[in-house]
Amino acid sequence: MADAGANLPDLLPPRFQAWFEARGWSPRSHQLAMIEKGREGKDALLIAPTGGGKTLAGFLPSLIELSERAPANTAGGLHTIYISPLKALAVDVERNLMAPILQMCLPVTAESRTGDTGVSRRQRQRIKPPEILLTTPEQLALLCAWEGSRGLFESLRCVILDEIHTLHASKRGDLLALDLARLSQLAPNMRRVGLSATVDDPEVIKRWMAGPKGPEAIDLVVGPAGAPPIVDMLLSEGRVPWAGHTAQHAMEEVYEAIKRSKTALVFVNTRFQAEFAFQELWRLNEDALPIALHHGSLAAEQRRKVEAAMARGELRAVVCTSTLDLGIDWGDVDLVIQLASPKGAARMVQRIGRANHRLDEPSRALFVPANRFEMLECQAAREAIAQNVLDGDPPREGALDVLAQHVMGCACSEPFDMLQLYDEVTTAGPYRDLAWEDFEQVVDFVSTGGYALKTYDRFRRIVKTPEGLWKVRNPETAQRHRLNVGAIVSPAMLAVRIASRRGQPGRKVGEIEEGMVEMLEPGDTFVFAGQVWRLAGITNLDVLVQPAVDADAKMPSWGGSKFALSTFLAKRVRQLMTDQEHWKVLPADVREWLEVQRDRSVIPGEDEMLLETFPRGKRHFMVCYPFEGRLAHTTLAMLLTRRLERVGAAPLGFVCNDYALAVWALNPLDGLDFGELFAEDMLGDDLEDWLAESFMMKRAFKGCAIIAGLIERRFPGDKQKTGRQITFSTDLIYDVLRRHQPDHLLLRCARADAATGLIDVARLAQMLARIRGRIRHARLDHLSPFSVPILLEIGKERSPGHAGEIMLAEAEADLIAEAIQ
Repeated sequence: MADAGANLPDLLPPRFQAWFEARGWSPRSHQLAMIEKGREGKDALLIAPTGGGKTLAGFLPSLIELSERAPANTAGGLHTIYISPLKALAVDVERNLMAPILQMCLPVTAESRTGDTGVSRRQRQRIKPPEILLTTPEQLALLCAWEGSRGLFESLRCVILDEIHTLHASKRGDLLALDLARLSQLAPNMRRVGLSATVDDPEVIKRWMAGPKGPEAIDLVVGPAGAPPIVDMLLSEGRVPWAGHTAQHAMEEVYEAIKRSKTALVFVNTRFQAEFAFQELWRLNEDALPIALHHGSLAAEQRRKVEAAMARGELRAVVCTSTLDLGIDWGDVDLVIQLASPKGAARMVQRIGRANHRLDEPSRALFVPANRFEMLECQAAREAIAQNVLDGDPPREGALDVLAQHVMGCACSEPFDMLQLYDEVTTAGPYRDLAWEDFEQVVDFVSTGGYALKTYDRFRRIVKTPEGLWKVRNPETAQRHRLNVGAIVSPAMLAVRIASRRGQPGRKVGEIEEGMVEMLEPGDTFVFAGQVWRLAGITNLDVLVQPAVDADAKMPSWGGSKFALSTFLAKRVRQLMTDQEHWKVLPADVREWLEVQRDRSVIPGEDEMLLETFPRGKRHFMVCYPFEGRLAHTTLAMLLTRRLERVGAAPLGFVCNDYALAVWALNPLDGLDFGELFAEDMLGDDLEDWLAESFMMKRAFKGCAIIAGLIERRFPGDKQKTGRQITFSTDLIYDVLRRHQPDHLLLRCARADAATGLIDVARLAQMLARIRGRIRHARLDHLSPFSVPILLEIGKERSPGHAGEIMLAEAEADLIAEAIQ
């Protein structure tokens, strides 16, 4: 470290100064600034690049304060809570924090607490907490819901929110904001500290993290800029494929890049891609390099082994998903490889920051685009990173299903006064504008289930005392609530276990989405945890498998969430595509592809949408290029097909990717009024009618019902409902509420979730407004170069297995020849 600050003797006690000097470091200016904010008792948001000692800056005020307490006056108890978005990060920071504590012989206790922490340790922490607790939002919500939480938190002086940019714009962030409001009520002198390397708009973050004093009370501290990262593009044999999404064409070059590096992190966007890339690298691994796999479906024990091996410097590469996006400090990592498209500039800055972890030396990254549209996206992200211009999330209103869970947690902790709790809740950033009527409806829902459900005794979870306070109905209800705390609704998961010779479940390999195994039959093979397995059967919550040595995997598409192309990056892609002078930075084959598209169809302007129509075989195609992400495109295609049906076009199907959507029909599509077809009123009755018929509303309702506590996933005695049981329960309740109480709280929540998380209505509305009067129609005799990737998506959906891959390769060659003829 370098960059010594002013007033060093005043801010840094002698033993801390000696510790820095013993390592040849000087505290950075932002670390000293954070110490000063701590001494003044001020809230602070620190934005500093990776490698700048950001996490240490957050802890230094607490370590100094704890070290300066006179032993006779030491009150003990919980002093600082560190909140991490990832369990692995909390454990890693605990390890890194213990080093200065032990090296300076500080009289400070620090421990982590995550879902992987043993039961006995968690029970002991409630009775005798450490002075510094490193935990996750879910564990904090659980602690707030325990009886006696007031005594646990009364000594709290600081909450540190790490990687704060990943927390605020989600239901998880809503729950954390509510718990921060609770902590401020229990410990009025508590400070709030936010840490991040990638914040586009600090005011958005400050509004979210602000306490009762409002965002104006939060001081912004900005660290010095680090060395700009070196971001290169990998072009396999100097070319970029027309289509594809796995970057399989470049895996040999990826393997060579790993060989040249000390340690590499290979990031992908889905668990399926992680499994695929890991298999490909092992196929090429003639040098027997130690390469590992890390994603969220693997058993916690296996993930910990990989993390420990990385910390010891024993691995040359890890193929990983977003599970390793954040904060973990592995000094040996000198290269980050992004397979396929990045989807967002801020996410890539975060991932690139995993390499090097030294502020004054550049991190190295390698983008590997899987197709030509992804090449545009990677170049746009590369330029945004170089300019330090990032995408961010807008402010959001707090979700009412999350509020219902929090109200229940408060009642489990101690009886509450309704008016006082409302005043407390409205100090939380996302709930500052919460109407009293909405709060009343939430409390009524928690106490009765709502008008249509109040006759069912099982939905009565809180009751009113003679003093007019609300409390949990009984200890059993409180226990069930604590087992189901959290705002993450993952797909229903089943444990993958190796079957014994007698067919009994054995060692656990990991967890897998229930929806995936529903696609398989006993005897089918699939790739998981880097191996090929044969399905033996399913019993309760266990998937029984056996190793399938030398077998080809059926390998159905599965796994993990797929990131959406950010609005920010989509706009930069459109700008790059429109500016023909800018094409000079692109590879020759991509430039030629754009030139052929320009000459044979149209290159749309930045705010225009290209719409192509052409016949092919006995079908008529319409392909449009909004560049707004797969989610918005899927919604748009569903609504378009309804309108096309009404005008007699006889649509047969559609397919979407992040850049385009294609609809094919029996009748010609080039004579339609496209302005009318894409009118913004499709988000009115058309959307309502579609949602009423769609499974998406039931899916959204299930998520809201789980978060709000109407449906419980886990029960005492380690019992757990299957995904099928939960779906059956929520579908029944959904149908009852639609018939008898259509304005029920959870139906309102489900509509709001469907409009944002599942169908991206807000983004679609912005897009329809942007293209109003700006649709460029190209009437073609045959397909265009731009349309080749989206038409291959049709073949991909219909051609599973190895034979399908051969068919797709032949189809790609035919389509390319047709497009450039």
